[in-house]
Amino acid sequence: MQKSILVTGASGFVGGAVFTRLQADAGRSVIAVVRGDQHLSGPITTVRIESFSAQTQWHAHLANVDTVIHCAARVHVMNDTEADPLAAFRRVNVEGTLNFARQAAEGGVRRFIFISSIKVNGEGTSPGHSYTADDAPAPADAYGVSKQEAEQGLREVALATGMEVVVIRPVLVYGPGVKANFLNMMRWLDKGVPLPFGAIDNQRSLVSIDNLVDLIVTCIDHPAAANQTFLVSDGEDLSTTALLSRMARALGKAARLIPVPSWILERGASMLGRKALSQRLCGSLQVNIEKTRTLLNWNPPVSVDDALAKTARHFRMNQAK
Repeated sequence: MQKSILVTGASGFVGGAVFTRLQADAGRSVIAVVRGDQHLSGPITTVRIESFSAQTQWHAHLANVDTVIHCAARVHVMNDTEADPLAAFRRVNVEGTLNFARQAAEGGVRRFIFISSIKVNGEGTSPGHSYTADDAPAPADAYGVSKQEAEQGLREVALATGMEVVVIRPVLVYGPGVKANFLNMMRWLDKGVPLPFGAIDNQRSLVSIDNLVDLIVTCIDHPAAANQTFLVSDGEDLSTTALLSRMARALGKAARLIPVPSWILERGASMLGRKALSQRLCGSLQVNIEKTRTLLNWNPPVSVDDALAKTARHFRMNQAK
């Protein structure tokens, strides 16, 4: 009997893209895991669960599963209203993940691919420096701490059981259907709103959803991926100013960027209590993907401009609806 690949978070941005890619690959048997009443269209093998927690029972869903791709998580949110955000993140991202992994190992799963976050490395890099996959972790918020603790726990499960674990830490992911700040920037550019981001001399690594999915699929079977941690990006770092200019071009618009010095933006954001947003817009965060390239013989297959064009087309189609 053909072995299956089980994908959690299959109704989400990353998990949905992974599931779609695997479904399109001939010869792949794929199982989608979704929460509650979430739905996927088409003739799809679906597992529904109520929550990812230390109590979730997985055994019945793991028969004949060879590989797990764990995309589901309690994601980072701005202005978290939880009284204890770290405890909330731990319940899902640590306790839920490790409970799942232990049952996967007991069920004979060969490889467990965990989609972590660059926040395990930290919140930003200094000019001319990049994070690497083997740097000492330095998470600065509750979400990053929960992902780092999950990674460590998964390595312990791997040592105890022999199940192979692969950790992938993406930077900011964009592509068709992207939401949050990236979508807001596209909306501003599309409307021709003047933006005070014309003089930001930072450098940030990004990854298109297609490049991230390609790496995840590569890690399903590549022998060198076992028990490794990988960073992933498009392989081209951009300043916020350059990103907005190229995004505007993809949208067929002129970028109306006002050259306000970044220190003024940072000071203003701090006064308004938006320091985290200022860091994303003005600070640098670069990753070195040489380990990913060398160990897996992998290179990002999609260029930044092609990925932005695809993202812009999807945005346009949905604006017209």
